[in-house]
Parts: sequence; C-alpha cells; structure tokens
Amino acid sequence: MGTKRLFGDVAIVTGAAHGIGRAISVELAREGATVWTCDVLERELGETRRAAAERGEAACRASVVDVTDPARVAAFVGEVAAAEKRIDVLVNTAGGVAGQTMKAIDQVSDEDWHRIFAINLDGAFHVTRAVAPHMKARRRGSIVNISSGAGRSYSLTGIQAYASAKAGLGGLTRQAARELGEFGIRVNCVAPGFVRSNPASERQWQAMGPEGQKRLLEGIALRRLGEPEDIARVVVFFASDDARYVTGQTISADGGHWMLG
Repeated sequence: MGTKRLFGDVAIVTGAAHGIGRAISVELAREGATVWTCDVLERELGETRRAAAERGEAACRASVVDVTDPARVAAFVGEVAAAEKRIDVLVNTAGGVAGQTMKAIDQVSDEDWHRIFAINLDGAFHVTRAVAPHMKARRRGSIVNISSGAGRSYSLTGIQAYASAKAGLGGLTRQAARELGEFGIRVNCVAPGFVRSNPASERQWQAMGPEGQKRLLEGIALRRLGEPEDIARVVVFFASDDARYVTGQTISADGGHWMLG
C-alpha cells in the first residue's frame, strides 16, 4: 500500500479480544501504528496480537486489563507511556451487554443496570482520564470512542442500560472534545449498526429468528450487515491526520439504518 497514515504512532485499543476491537487493532497496525491491545479475555487477545503483528511492521502488545478497574487501567497506561514515551491514539472499544437479555424496564435490577454502565461508559472514562495527561504533554492525540446505533436511537434487543450507556458515551465524546481541544487532542465517536462480530452479537442475531433478521436487513439502505472492518476503517480516519480538523463528532457506520428504520 502507499503511505501509512499512522506510521510511528502508538495506539491503545481496549476491548480488543475479538470482533470490532480486533479489526481495529489490525487496521491500526496495517497503517503503521504500534498497537497495545487490552481485554479481559487472554486467549482471544493473544489471537488479536498475532493477527495485528502479521499485518503491521511495528510491535503489537497484549495485556489483560479490566477497564472497570481504574487502578489497573492507570497501571497499564503507565506501562505503555514508560515503554513508548508517547501515546498518540486511544480507541475505547470495550463494551457489550454483559450477557444480558431483553427484560421489561421494571424487571431490571440495579446490579444489571450498573454492570453495563461500568463496562461501556465508566471504562471509557477511566482510560481517557489516564491517557489525557500523556497526550496533553505532547499537545497531540486522537481519542475514538465506539458507541452504538442503540445510543442514537434504541436497543434492538431491548436492553435499556446499553442504549443509555452508549448515549452517555456520545456525551462524554463531546465534553472531552471541548475540554481537550486546546491541547491539540481530538475526540470523536463511531456508532456502529448491527455487526455479527462476537459470540454475544451472534446470539442476538439468532434470537431474532428469520423474520426478525429479514426486517433488520430491509431496514438498512445498503441491505447488508456491517463487518468489523467497516467500523475499523472509520476509526483509522478519525485517528489519522485526515481528520485533523474534526472533533466532537459521531459518525453512524450502519449502512443507512437510520434512513429507513
């Protein structure tokens, strides 16, 4: 390929064990970045590290990190900064529904509600907070949050906390962009549509049944589901200097679902 858009950059990707997080890690590596991946799934994370190393020229590292643990997050970010002397890109991919399924709102427990917020919103805050001083010191950086179409409309599978936490991630994006802009740090967000990218999304797809799957596809302008690589390429745009005057924005990468759904 031609010029690598992220050559020499150091990137952190959370939630990198499979699916969208893995695709993002691979694409950042392909564009020349040194990628530090993290997740709670050690075996799958190792597969991501190998896939990114095969596509990139720089090293790819993998660490087991629970983003809901602020002390572990701070230690991990400190390790990256000490080893690399810089952090240029952060992609907050860690998230998901924590194994939850559709329930009526009056049947949702406090524990279930807070668990999804801890993973999807608190986690992004923890990592952003830890990375910000390092980016401020160099007056340069790009933070990309991975939200969801649920955060811009509603959860297709009826999980109230997920829709709410992903909507909150959009608010965090705008607020952080406003605060960090004076330091040359851009903060943007990608809201994917439905992507069959991991065991949880596969279970959701199967639970829709043939008729539900048909309705979903008919509600997408491009008449197909997204693939992890479709999301990863938007992340590369936000992370690179191609988006050097773009901050505080959310792009829906959903095949035009909002147009018809």
